[in-house]
Amino acid sequence: MVIISEYQEEEERSSDEVVAAAAKGQEVEAAKEKEQKDQEENIPNDGNGMDLEKYSWTQDLQEVNVSVPVPTGTKSRFVTCDIKKNHLKVGLKGQPPIIDGELHKAVKPDECYWNIEDQNTISILLTKLHQLEWWKCIVKGDPEIDTKKVEPESSRLSDLNPETRKLVEKMMFNQSQKSKGLPTSGDIEKQELMKKFMSEVNS
Repeated sequence: MVIISEYQEEEERSSDEVVAAAAKGQEVEAAKEKEQKDQEENIPNDGNGMDLEKYSWTQDLQEVNVSVPVPTGTKSRFVTCDIKKNHLKVGLKGQPPIIDGELHKAVKPDECYWNIEDQNTISILLTKLHQLEWWKCIVKGDPEIDTKKVEPESSRLSDLNPETRKLVEKMMFNQSQKSKGLPTSGDIEKQELMKKFMSEVNS
């Protein structure tokens, strides 16, 4: 009877170990799925912004465009849109705001405007105060994109003046280098200066 009891205990232990291993495997798999989902959620949309439940947004280096869906037939007089240097509040009168928070980066309020498109979308244009910077989100606390995955429209570089174009190309180069774990233009310049310095010292 003792032998049978010991055998049963051994069987139960083995069974528990199998269950524990399976549970651990499921946890690892779930963690992988969550990581993959998070990565997918951080990927910018085609306009280098993000599509959210209540609104979507796109951007280029100078401006950000926000689209807020509203009931069909909405008129301008029903809309409340307050754009400040560091704050955005958008919604319909008499209802809780759809967007209300501190902007990710500052804007130029005098160069921002909004209008109703097709009587079903509030379209907001925000002019960035610090241009040549990519935004991660519209208001702080909202989901963010991975700005390393932003893809600038190279075709539009030709529209920029030479000085701005040079800055953008440098920024794009540095972004590409960082994503590959390679030295940026600043790192390369430092390396060249060090080489020059060492060659002068040794000569």
